[in-house]
Amino acid sequence: MGEAWRWAGSWGFPAAEAGAARLWAASWASPPRPRLPLWASTRRPWPPTKVSEEQKRLLENRPDQPQNPKVLRIAIIGAPNAGKSTLSNQLLGRKVFPVSKKVHTTRCKARGVITHQDTQLVSPGDKGHNLDEAMLTDPWDSMKHADLVLVLVDVSDHWTRNSLSKEVLKCLSQFPHIPSVLVLNKVDILKKKFLLLEIATDLTEGIVNGKKLEVKSTLKQDSRIHITRASPTESKVPRSAFGQEKNQAQEGSGLDRSSDVGAAGTGEAQRPEHHGPEDLKHKKGWPHFQEIFMLAALRGEEVDTLKRYLLMQAKPGPWEFHSDVLTSQSPQEVCDNIIREKILEYLPLEVPYGVTQVTEMWEEGECGELLIVQSLLVPRESHKRMLIGRGGKVISRIAQEAGQDLMNAFLCDVRLKLKVEVKG
Repeated sequence: MGEAWRWAGSWGFPAAEAGAARLWAASWASPPRPRLPLWASTRRPWPPTKVSEEQKRLLENRPDQPQNPKVLRIAIIGAPNAGKSTLSNQLLGRKVFPVSKKVHTTRCKARGVITHQDTQLVSPGDKGHNLDEAMLTDPWDSMKHADLVLVLVDVSDHWTRNSLSKEVLKCLSQFPHIPSVLVLNKVDILKKKFLLLEIATDLTEGIVNGKKLEVKSTLKQDSRIHITRASPTESKVPRSAFGQEKNQAQEGSGLDRSSDVGAAGTGEAQRPEHHGPEDLKHKKGWPHFQEIFMLAALRGEEVDTLKRYLLMQAKPGPWEFHSDVLTSQSPQEVCDNIIREKILEYLPLEVPYGVTQVTEMWEEGECGELLIVQSLLVPRESHKRMLIGRGGKVISRIAQEAGQDLMNAFLCDVRLKLKVEVKG
């Protein structure tokens, strides 16, 4: 073989160079749970070679329908690193969307599907960002067909947390008829919890669901925080960060036990008006949010509270997907995205964007495990050396971490082998 190449996977790490060390990546293990297909809710085990065919059949055929189906189409928008993919994965209960601090992580337009009893929630994955833009781009497709929009804000970023991006404000103003909910994410990282008062007020302009926020803060030894709304009425929706009783607030929303956030009432919000570019020029917040939720998506804190709220917002309508479908992606697309996530994480700058992934093997092993062999093609020899790493440590770690994520996604044993080559 004329050029050097390496494999990293549970089968070993052979090298073409004479005397190269043989390394192993622990991407092969047996998860302590039954083997299930990625999208299955009926707990039926299928061979890995059949999962693609089954997914295709479920997506092409007419979905099953309960007697009184309800559906809610959700759009999730926000700045990069706000946690959109992480929140989507937590709502789904399975990692099917890649998560990375770098932009343009996902190259395919995929949707996640949550089916609970007679209700189906459909949300898009994070469609990625252009390399030269700092904010979410092209959210229009998601918004056009959405019944509700979640605006995600990273409260740990002190540079951006007190104002919505111009792109997000433009998107909300273009679709003022779509109900919107503000989701404050990463509250577990925020050390000064009292700043949530300031952040919430700035992002909502002090108005939630048509009611003016009355902020009462008593910062003594117990650092308790109280947020209420004027003219409260009894609410029938699950508690959000602004809809909790005092004793319940200490349990959720990612806040310290010493912090209380309580409120009541939803009322009827006035219909928001369309805002032009000049109107948005000096705006920092959006005064038409229906609710505010505070959570820590990465740790799963208060995600179930948001999920219950979304299920209750669903309206009568036919399901779009079969109840066994968890994502519109094929298993191969899920695999590509998970490996790509690791490449983005371990390669610097724009180097990972030049990597081309080619799946050479996807089949069932002798013991029923899923065998995957993928070639990673890079444009330069220097990029190959970076991807392999000293002693093969980088590619070995990518194979190990991606293999573990694939097992968690497919709920079956996975053997992953990666090969790095320079494009011909």
